Amino acid sequence: MSRSHPPTLLTLAARTVREGGLFGRGDLVLAAVSGGGDSMALLHVLALLRKTIGHELVAHGVDHALRLEAASEIELAARVAHSLNVPMHHSRVEVAHGGNLQARAREARWRALREEATRVGATVIATGHHADDRAETVLLRLLRGAGPRGLAAMPPRAADVVRPLLRARRRDVLSHLVRHALPYASDPSNANPRFLRVRVRHELLPLLESLSPGIVGHLNALADQLGEEGFSGLEPQGLGPRVDTLSRAAREALARLRRSKSPKTRISLPKGLVAHYDRGQLSIVITPSLDASRQSGRVRWMKP
Repeated sequence: MSRSHPPTLLTLAARTVREGGLFGRGDLVLAAVSGGGDSMALLHVLALLRKTIGHELVAHGVDHALRLEAASEIELAARVAHSLNVPMHHSRVEVAHGGNLQARAREARWRALREEATRVGATVIATGHHADDRAETVLLRLLRGAGPRGLAAMPPRAADVVRPLLRARRRDVLSHLVRHALPYASDPSNANPRFLRVRVRHELLPLLESLSPGIVGHLNALADQLGEEGFSGLEPQGLGPRVDTLSRAAREALARLRRSKSPKTRISLPKGLVAHYDRGQLSIVITPSLDASRQSGRVRWMKP
């Protein structure tokens, strides 16, 4: 009797890309790489998937100038990218030392990545986040008192950001690196217990896994469920109230629309807003109503 083997990282990523509609044939994907294990696995997987999915791929690294090793780590990533025939560039950003350093560095990195995506015409920016990262994020937000909206963290796609490895575990990523003999660097800050995320990763999550071995999957399922119920990816982009301030009827209607993914259906919302599902963005878009007669205070489900 043959044994069934767990799916490889390549299989998990391909499934996530297709089921989530993260990108498709002809799309230009910008992979965010740092030289760390997760991003090197992402780069390798996306390069291999070009044959089956048909996307184009470029890579970009951002040096925050906070560690001397960062430049050599990006050089390592560039060598691997070159071996995979993936064009790669990098940028250097200046982040002053001081309070909230990680958050400010993250903001600077995203500015640089989006500037590069605009320059090269990339459709999406891909990151190497996996299921363990998402579980840690849910726990961090829970510890900080987040509500349903905050716990709907790190969906497979959010606007221009995609996470092809999100259905894989950290162990799947490490297995892929070993199987394909991929070099990668380790950031010492990932083991520094002064950062709360590090303590969640090395103390809290292992404790929870000892009590419930499936906790990572449960936390990911919770984030998925809250996202499906309309707590994620539904910002009206400055045109009206935040979704979490809408009435229960409005939130339920938006959740139904998100599940249906019908591009022709429209929902009339209070304050003269109309919601529809945009398949290009894979999210709900809320815009002002062009029909004054529909600008009422009631929620109406308008069939096509």
